[in-house]
Order: sequence, then C-alpha cells, then structure tokens
Amino acid sequence: MNKKFPDRFIERYKPIIPDFDDFLQILQTPLRQSFRVNTLKATKQEVLSLFSDIKLAPIPWCDFAFRIIDPAPMYTDVKLATQYFSKGSATVEHRYGASKTNIGDRAEHKTGMIYIQEAISMLPAIILEPKPYENVLDVAAAPGSKTTQIAAMMENTGCIVANDISKKRINALISNIERLGIINTVITIQVGQKLGYYAPDYFDKVLLDAPCSLEGTIRNTPEVLINWKETTIRRLSKLQKGLINSAFKCLKPNGTLVYSTCTFAPEENEGVVDYLFKKYSNVFCEPISITNLNSHQGILEWGRNRFNPQIKNCLRIYPHNNDTEGFFIAKIRKL
Repeated sequence: MNKKFPDRFIERYKPIIPDFDDFLQILQTPLRQSFRVNTLKATKQEVLSLFSDIKLAPIPWCDFAFRIIDPAPMYTDVKLATQYFSKGSATVEHRYGASKTNIGDRAEHKTGMIYIQEAISMLPAIILEPKPYENVLDVAAAPGSKTTQIAAMMENTGCIVANDISKKRINALISNIERLGIINTVITIQVGQKLGYYAPDYFDKVLLDAPCSLEGTIRNTPEVLINWKETTIRRLSKLQKGLINSAFKCLKPNGTLVYSTCTFAPEENEGVVDYLFKKYSNVFCEPISITNLNSHQGILEWGRNRFNPQIKNCLRIYPHNNDTEGFFIAKIRKL
C-alpha cells in the first residue's frame, strides 16, 4: 500500500496522524458527491422531494446538506485513480463502479437550488458564523463555495466582499453568484496581501480559505500525488503568512477570522497561525465545538518548532475521521 505514496509523505505524516493505516486506506477510495441546499432559492423539503430518485444521507454538521449514498461514488479522473490505487489488474472503475449520475447535470444544480460542495468544506463558513447585516470579507473567494454559503447564512443582507487574484477563477465566482441569486456580494480582484492596507479594522468577519498544497483532496484528485513536493509546502507557507497578516489587519476589534486549508502540512496550518501569534499581541485562538464531527486538536510541535499553546484549539480533520476530505480550521478573534 505504501508504494502508492511518496516515501517522504509517509515519513512526515505517520507520526502525527492517528490510525495511519486507515488514513492511507481511505485515501485510495473515492468520495461520494455531496451538496447543500441554497436556502435563497429553495427549502430543504422542496429539494428532498425533487431528489426522491436518489438515496441521500444528511451531513450531520450542516442542517441543509446531504451526501449521495446511491449510486456509486466517483473519482474526478478514473484513469489517474487507477494508476495510483488499483490492486493488481483490477481498475478503480471495476472496484468501485463508475457512477452514471452526476448531480451537476440536474436542473436543481443548474437553477441554483443546490450547490455541489464537499461535505467538510462547509465547515469554515459554519465556524465563521456570519450574521445578517454584517460586513464580511472572503480573501480568496473563487470559485465561490464558501462565499455563496455565507451569503445564504446572511439571508442576502449586509455586504460580502469576495476577493480573488485569479481573473480566470473570478469568472467561476461570478457565475456561481449569479446562478444562486446572490445580491449582497461585491467582487474584487486584488492581491490578498494588500487588503489589510485598503480596509484596516473594517470587517466583522473574515474568511481566509487559503491556497494550499491540497493534500486533503487526494481522494478526489489523485494527481495531487504527482506534484507533491516539500518545496511547494514551504513556498505556500510564505504566501499564507502574508495573506493571514492582511486578513487580520482587515478585522475589526472583537471580530472573527477563520483560517482554513485542505492540507495536512503543519507549515501551512499551525505554523501560519503561530506566525500571527508572534506578530501580534491581540490574537486569541478560540475553541471550536461541532456536534457529530470527529476531529483532532492542532499539534503544538513540528520538528524544531514549538507553537503557541492556544493552537491546540484548532481542528485537524482527517479523511478517515468522517469519510471526507482532509481539512484544517482555526477560529481567531482579534482582542
């Protein structure tokens, strides 16, 4: 089994990920599709009645979200998944079946009644707790999964500034905002590291779902393993520190910043939050409690690094904990 993963990947994560064999095993299984109801266009009951032909299971940490139980789960790229995770001559398609149902083809998706989103990626917006009429900044917003979720939680009131540096990704953000009927969102194309200079101490809530090495998405995109390098992790860590510094500057006193990634690397997770503690004296890392979620605390040591004790309040969510992708989430308050 270990031959499917880079040796250094195993060496890095075996000491910090509990039940490591289970972790490696689930990385070789495809994800089931999941979606959330867009409450700006439909009720949960209306959507469930339209999905009577598909077996669904509720996602326990999001009241308006569901995972598809039947038909079979899907890989984004069956060929690449087979390359990495087939056993003997059996292909992934033979082992799991290739689902013929993609809910992206359904009218409910095309009309904006639902939004297809990985189950665990719904957590950052839930932990952010945006309220109606607040001012909210999404630092790296495209393609809009969390921006559109925040807009629904705010009931299309207040103001969301959805920023991204990529003009190509901005097109997807615009499309999703229009499709879901969102009217409280302004889109900006700015370098995220500069936002703190443009709008200091302005926003009630800030979300930074940071660009990362994507290790947590291996179940859906096995090609992540092709490009996996520790040099990439170190490069992204520098970028993330610049972004979190800017995001914190944008936050009002007593405001909330949620920092999240879909990777396992401490350099991109605890190390970035610790950087904020070293730079500012008014940082507080809040405990996070989510019902029916299996998770682990943030780690306090990595190599020669010793992190601020409050970082144990962060969440590490591994794919085998809840049958999801992997995620890291920190909830930070500006004192």
